[in-house]
Amino acid sequence: MIALRPDNPLIVQSDRTLLLEVAHPSFEQVRDELAGFAELVKSPEHIHTYRVTPLSLWNASASGLSCEDILSTLNRWSKYPVPQNLIQEIQDHGTRYGRLRLVRKGDRLALEMDDRGLYWELENQRSLQGLLAESYPDQKGIYLHEGMRGEAKLQLVRLGHPVQDMAGYKDGDPLPFQLREGHGSSGRPFTLRTYQRAAVDVFHAGGGPEGGAGVLVLPCGAGKTVIGIACMARLQTHTLVLTTNVTAVKQWKQELLDKTTLTEDQIGLYTGDTKEIRPVTIATYQILTYRRTKGGPFEHFKLFEAANWGLVIHDEVHMLPAPIFRAVAELQAKRRLGLTATLVREDGKEEDVFSLIGPKRVDVPWKVLEKDGFIATAHCLEIRVPLPTDERMEYAVADQRARFRIASENSLKLTVVDELLAGHPEDSILIIGQYLEQLRILGKRLQVPVLTGQTPEREREELFRQFRAGELRILIVSKVANFAIDLPDASVAIQVSGTFGSRQEEAQRLGRVLRPKGNRNVSYFYSLISRDTTEQEFARNRQLFLTEQGYRYLIESRHIEDSGHLSEPLVWQQLREDTC
Repeated sequence: MIALRPDNPLIVQSDRTLLLEVAHPSFEQVRDELAGFAELVKSPEHIHTYRVTPLSLWNASASGLSCEDILSTLNRWSKYPVPQNLIQEIQDHGTRYGRLRLVRKGDRLALEMDDRGLYWELENQRSLQGLLAESYPDQKGIYLHEGMRGEAKLQLVRLGHPVQDMAGYKDGDPLPFQLREGHGSSGRPFTLRTYQRAAVDVFHAGGGPEGGAGVLVLPCGAGKTVIGIACMARLQTHTLVLTTNVTAVKQWKQELLDKTTLTEDQIGLYTGDTKEIRPVTIATYQILTYRRTKGGPFEHFKLFEAANWGLVIHDEVHMLPAPIFRAVAELQAKRRLGLTATLVREDGKEEDVFSLIGPKRVDVPWKVLEKDGFIATAHCLEIRVPLPTDERMEYAVADQRARFRIASENSLKLTVVDELLAGHPEDSILIIGQYLEQLRILGKRLQVPVLTGQTPEREREELFRQFRAGELRILIVSKVANFAIDLPDASVAIQVSGTFGSRQEEAQRLGRVLRPKGNRNVSYFYSLISRDTTEQEFARNRQLFLTEQGYRYLIESRHIEDSGHLSEPLVWQQLREDTC
């Protein structure tokens, strides 16, 4: 007789998916328990879908969750008995983390294991040849060749054997400084939030061998930079910060000067224009991956060994370029912190992040912080715009790539932008796009500045300053503003074109408007899509991240009326009435 508990909120399926009812009174408790060992796949209005994967189970084990804890959660909340095959997979993958332990034996590193059969399996793996040296006499351990700590972990995780790295870290040069809690040097109030302190504690782990390496996943606007600075303050050591662009480099420096007692001469910038190496050095991924010829050496990799770093921070770690993975593989004796709003990588290499940076230590859901008022409540609306007749004819005879661009640059999107601007007469607005010609046409039409990758750094900083200060209400930006750009006062984002199907990009662009907005903590994210085109197809993939995070994604489909004008924006008008 199968025991049924219809009042429970969870359905556990044999394909490793978990379906959770949002309307159930215990939804929040169950959601928080599932987040520890399952990946959120999608979270629309009524049913949230999770998936149990080997990587999610390894992350769970790394955070201290046992298989018994996981099965207890599933059995306690499931409507139906947990499928036997899933129980077996949880017991298999959930116990793999810890079977292989990387330890220090004198001045050498070794992989230790309790299972002699695992030793025989590893000894015969072709991908491990050249990484492993001689074995222990009892075949319960294998020494590593010097310098192979990272590469061995990377190859082993690809074989399905995550390594518990207990070899510890070399302390970098000391750097004593303090956080300016209470008020920063700018006079603005500053104190660590509860979840930020918790993230620092989890990363540090009391200074033990399990602490000091890992990834923290928090929404845009949740203060990932502040958490990184607090981790630096906890460790008190020379630190190398890697981030995505020069603007982000300078913003890290501003935040460090504002929120810590570090002085100007203790912080160096390492970019195309400046090559300063100081106790805290902030560099871009681009400068580190620069080389004169395609097959030439990465000339700036010497930065990794230019000082005795005790911590390396990887900002926007999901953007980590492949060459940096190679460098990180050689930096395993240094503490490593990854910061990101989403671990989604379009190349599917989340396991590389796990093995080389460290396990996921913290993952705070976007909607949780929204509920607590730490990020703004976002309303997402996709507006589908028809192509005018002449552009439809051009689209019909174009190849696939040209079709995407024609759809992206749909001239009727300009009319919709005018409508949206008229409906937000007092908001700070970002107009974001992929194609520079489209953005320049908008800039000329609206008489507002256009910021691109070609904008000189001094002019770019002045535009950001004006936008933050409210002197500039509308700013047009290319994809240069996708990552690590601090625009705290933006309350409306209008996306006129995007990169094919990038979920990362959608998440980052939404993040531009998620920072808290004071008493009326509301923001709007509009995405303009050409109806019945390839752009609409790609948009489905970009939407996925937003719906996965629980955002209600409305769609307004416009058409050309007999008069030649666009139909009335009824859904948008209703949204404005409901939220104003």
